[in-house]
Amino acid sequence: MSRVFSGIQPTGSTHLGNYLGAVRNWVDMQDSYDTIYCVVDLHALTVQQDPAELRASTLRVAQVLLAAGIDPDRATLFVQSHVHEHPELSWMLECNAAFGDLRRMTQFKDKSDQAESGSSGFVSAGLFTYPALMAADILLYDTDAVPVGDDQRQHLEFTRDVAERFNNRYGDTFVVPEAFIPPAGARIMDLQHPTNKMSKSADTDSGTILLLDDMKKIEKKIKRAVTDTDGEVRFDVAEKPGVSNLLSILGAVTDQDPTELASGFEQYGPLKAATAEAIIERIRPIQERFREFEADPAETERLLAIGAEKAQQKAAEVLARAKNNLGLLP
Repeated sequence: MSRVFSGIQPTGSTHLGNYLGAVRNWVDMQDSYDTIYCVVDLHALTVQQDPAELRASTLRVAQVLLAAGIDPDRATLFVQSHVHEHPELSWMLECNAAFGDLRRMTQFKDKSDQAESGSSGFVSAGLFTYPALMAADILLYDTDAVPVGDDQRQHLEFTRDVAERFNNRYGDTFVVPEAFIPPAGARIMDLQHPTNKMSKSADTDSGTILLLDDMKKIEKKIKRAVTDTDGEVRFDVAEKPGVSNLLSILGAVTDQDPTELASGFEQYGPLKAATAEAIIERIRPIQERFREFEADPAETERLLAIGAEKAQQKAAEVLARAKNNLGLLP
């Protein structure tokens, strides 16, 4: 089977957009691909973190993935910092990456601007070089395909460029990965600002449905979701972003077309009620399984250790190949 790699940062709380846009596809791919999924805690270090919260959130994100349906018997699930080959290969790739390519990365520009305007004004060197670590994450596993959204395409192109440059300089070393475009999914937007994507980093969580939100809280957030004043239910992203977002969410969680769903509602109230009910129906079993993992953290740690051992066996082979081709002594 073709090998697929993808990762998720342990910062913030996993929300409905993460689940519908990525995690649900990860679960579906387990039977069709050799899947490798990673909680990328080293990437989180590009901005300052509270150590206790980072440790807790890394475990929590892994538990959410397991609860959502990632099966350690069918996929490799591990924590990035548990496989030392990641930072080792990252350095080799940094030494073969062009400064200009890193400087052009749009996420660096956006995040460095945010960091400079923050309370500390501190922009880490890791924020600049982390695309090389992301490339290492992918290339360490002879990855054939990487699921990407619009915001990650530039990073995958960087990965392909640095892999091809390394191969041209030192001989055939890395598989050059292709973009994997998952089945078209809903673009889940903020409930209060429906022209913005639902995000972990929003100023408040009033517009974000967290996977671990209390059911009553979900109902309240949907009830307060921004719509408009004309009262017509139709799917029109440009003219009716708030209503269209509710229809997109309802369509995504029920696997129905949002345009067709719109014909079943004449008022916003019933649409909001149906959307809240569908979300709760979808995530209730995830929350129930999460509570089981949360009650037994040692089991989660055991599964992650098994995943790290599986990942390291693959990563060690690729790292040894890269070292040998570079001319490093064994």
